[in-house]
Amino acid sequence: MPHNKSCKKRLHTSRKRNERNRQNRTMMRARIKTYRAEIEQTATEEKAASLTSMYSLIDTQARKGLMPKKRAARLKSRMAAAAAK
Repeated sequence: MPHNKSCKKRLHTSRKRNERNRQNRTMMRARIKTYRAEIEQTATEEKAASLTSMYSLIDTQARKGLMPKKRAARLKSRMAAAAAK
């Protein structure tokens, strides 16, 4: 248990940040799974629209520090390849 006031605040803020990151990570993983499931069944125009929305989501999460930028680039590349099939 922290003794200093600043340590107590740090513990409080880190717990809040941890919870927020966990929610964002869970939401992102769920969106990726649904994208991969629906990409096989949709038409070409809808694939492009869903791909751009996934790009936006991944870029936003990488900018917030939820994942490294290289991982975001790898995910976007794999999604584009799956949409091109």
